[in-house]
Amino acid sequence: MSEVKKVVLAYSGGLDTSVIAKWLQDQYQCEVVTFTADIGQGEEVEPARAKAHALGIKEVFIEDLREEFARDFVFPMFRANAVYEGEYLLGTSIARPLIAKRLVEIAEATGADAISHGATGKGNDQVRFELGAYGLKPDVKVIAPWREWDLLSREKLMAYVDEHNIPVEQKKGNKSPYSMDANLLHISYEGNSLEDPWTEAEAEMWRWSVSPEQAPDQATELVLTYKNGDITEIDGKPMSPATVMEYLNKVGGENGIGRADLVENRYVGMKSRGCYETPAGTIMLKAHRAMESITLDREAAHLKDELMPRYAKLIYNGYWWSPEREMLQAMIDISQKHVEGKVRLKLYKGNVIISGRASDKSLFDEKIATFDDDGGAYDQKDAEGFIKLNALRLRLGAKQK
Repeated sequence: MSEVKKVVLAYSGGLDTSVIAKWLQDQYQCEVVTFTADIGQGEEVEPARAKAHALGIKEVFIEDLREEFARDFVFPMFRANAVYEGEYLLGTSIARPLIAKRLVEIAEATGADAISHGATGKGNDQVRFELGAYGLKPDVKVIAPWREWDLLSREKLMAYVDEHNIPVEQKKGNKSPYSMDANLLHISYEGNSLEDPWTEAEAEMWRWSVSPEQAPDQATELVLTYKNGDITEIDGKPMSPATVMEYLNKVGGENGIGRADLVENRYVGMKSRGCYETPAGTIMLKAHRAMESITLDREAAHLKDELMPRYAKLIYNGYWWSPEREMLQAMIDISQKHVEGKVRLKLYKGNVIISGRASDKSLFDEKIATFDDDGGAYDQKDAEGFIKLNALRLRLGAKQK
């Protein structure tokens, strides 16, 4: 402990990280630097500054990382159509490598000896933060208080708060009983009644979306413009990556888009039940696949689909900064060279309905695909030899049987 003179803490300003800030000062007798990131969680981050100063912290970093998060992390991930275990759109997972990156950069800029986070020893986030940090700074020292201290209950945390006069805002009234995490891509809910997989999530829990049953009876139509696999315009209006996501979250939530209730397999070995709202991500996934359907070669598209589960697993498990993820990303990005054009879709009562797609780089040839006379563009007699050659091994196998 005596080797640590200064530590950079990922600080939200909430109960846990406020306790951690004080605990680090006491246990390690070190200076604490706080880092608070705005990645679109929808809550004001500036109050964290006053809370940090009240804890005696002199160096306080508060940064708006929404554009970097959307541009350099979310958009590249959606070029891959990444989904973990068939359902999870990786909302929490994709935010951790950016936070790890800034923790390391701030540690280097301030001369800190270590970084620290508030993730528990049961979850995925401890793995993601630390793998990300080690991938960027091999000799970094990481302090994870939840794996060291004995404050393992809310009662002990509150007792520590009282004992050390830690300034923590005591929220009352509409405070959610769930453990929640939010950013531009999603909001997640865990704990409380959700720990029973049979118990239905309470209607009052959802924050970003109306239920599909309560969504408008009239569909909302959008036209998304793509360039190199990324959305650049909505309804003809140029938008930055973060603005795209903010707008799609709004209209998606209004139409009941993006709710998910699932049990996932955590990297540490246990199963966990969580609920998610991912309006923008749900729309982006469906629309991107529609854009690829006319602009991406068949075998390239199929290869992407085969590799996607591996890519998604790498992100879920915290390997964003790994060489294998970077290799896959390079392949994915090359595949997006001609993924451009427009996708028209409707949002209606929880559904994303594709109603049209068009591109100057389209591989769809109406002359060949038509059921009418194609004027000789496709010789149907060629299909006979194609079928017989592909059937050869099946016919030989049948004779053997």
